[in-house]
Amino acid sequence: MSSVDLVHASDFDYSYDSGLKVRRSVQGNELDILTHIYLEESNIVIWQRELSEKLRNSVDAFLESHTTFQALMTVTPKSALSSVRKFLGDITKHELSENIAELVDMFCCLFELKRTRLRLTVLDRAMCPKFHVDKVPCRLVTTYQGVASEWLLHQTVNREKLGSGSNGKPDSASGLYKNQHDIQQLSCGDVALLKGELWEGNENAGLVHRSPTVPTDKRRLLLTLDFSH
Repeated sequence: MSSVDLVHASDFDYSYDSGLKVRRSVQGNELDILTHIYLEESNIVIWQRELSEKLRNSVDAFLESHTTFQALMTVTPKSALSSVRKFLGDITKHELSENIAELVDMFCCLFELKRTRLRLTVLDRAMCPKFHVDKVPCRLVTTYQGVASEWLLHQTVNREKLGSGSNGKPDSASGLYKNQHDIQQLSCGDVALLKGELWEGNENAGLVHRSPTVPTDKRRLLLTLDFSH
């Protein structure tokens, strides 16, 4: 089955003002679905992947020995594996570091980057609890364990209520979206490309998203990759 066959456009019955840009989500279970980020109308592309048992065990082993953790580094496809292994240590049995290195290679290849900015974090609370857009061209996000990121379909957002436009009100009361059903959520293991405000031609159309609430006594392991110059 081709990647085109796997595309699930979110709803083509858009309810948007005529002056707004049309943006949609694309998702599928094959790696090459990620190339759809280059379509003008895509502002989030999701590779719905299943983590292998070996990788899940590697993540479990890492989290058992790291109640808190944050690594920030700039890596190239060639340096990623050794750099990540140095930070993670032998307890991971290398599956986690190998998977991260594969994503670095894929991300750099997809966007023709020589290097990427990598962040790997253990979280027990929402890092960015309010809906927002990123001032970046594009960001890769994946959650290896725990609850994953939340996002809003472009046509459901009142962008005037972002940031200071909320007048200090919580997202649920600001008028940013109409009801709770508008909130979408990634699944653990999904690899998502979030198109930001600095993608050429995507001004005022960057994906609106936020960190999820982490249940008490639970943690999540989050990886993000960004452009680095």
